[in-house]
Amino acid sequence: MARHAFRKFLPLFGRVLVERNAAETVTKGGITLPEKSQGKALQTIVVTVGWSSKGKRGEIQSVSMKTGDRVLLPEYRGTKVVLDDMDSFVETVTFLGSM
Repeated sequence: MARHAFRKFLPLFGRVLVERNAAETVTKGGITLPEKSQGKALQTIVVTVGWSSKGKRGEIQSVSMKTGDRVLLPEYRGTKVVLDDMDSFVETVTFLGSM
């Protein structure tokens, strides 16, 4: 049901709507990680991508992300959006990287 609301929401210009993943609390070896050691970068999944943005000279730049990409987002970036009681974030181009 939440995915239906996400499909109705289309970010403008070069913005991207992402959904935050739950932080990994247990390592592959079975060690439980405390909240402080989980890192400052948030793993997110791209839900919807805006059309494009304009560069400094007015040229059209397409967004390099696509729906379903897993990306890292700085901890305190993005605008929080609540759709169907789920927290998501609208972000411009300040992603740390793609996974």
